[in-house]
Amino acid sequence: MAFLGTRTIACRMGRVAAGLGVAAMVAGPALAAGQCGISSAREAFDVQGLKSELMVTALSCNMQDRYNAFVEKFRPNLNAEESRLNGYFRSTYGRGAQTAHDDYITQLANVQSERGLKAGVAFCQQRVSMFDEVSVLSSAADLGGYAEAKDIVQPSSYETCAAPSALGHPARIRRIRAVSHTRKG
Repeated sequence: MAFLGTRTIACRMGRVAAGLGVAAMVAGPALAAGQCGISSAREAFDVQGLKSELMVTALSCNMQDRYNAFVEKFRPNLNAEESRLNGYFRSTYGRGAQTAHDDYITQLANVQSERGLKAGVAFCQQRVSMFDEVSVLSSAADLGGYAEAKDIVQPSSYETCAAPSALGHPARIRRIRAVSHTRKG
């Protein structure tokens, strides 16, 4: 997880702006926790949504230093949630996991940026306080709870309950089981 440098910021803003031009999507809140309970996938989506919201805020409101401080403080937690998110996409999309994950990240940034554009100058007034709020959090549980409680826009096309079990040819399922047993030992 890299800090946002000037070149990175310009590149990401260009991608977000380009994505806004081609992505026409319906934004909606993530699936409510009551519908599927607490799952590691749901928490991973919540934390990724928060991280993206803070990045969009940092880029839109010239708060890169505050975003970098957030990333530095929660690096282990963010990495753990990223691993859970990767696991969700691998178990849900198989070989297409990286493409699906990249699409999700792009759609997430797009819907959040679009929301910021619609809010205009009020966006920074509304969102900059999130940096103050996350700065007082101290644990992974605090971060997950905060992310779940915030009004973070997610692409409506992603379900955040547990991923379905592996589907496919019986040999593939045996291979998956063999790999998972090998990793445990």
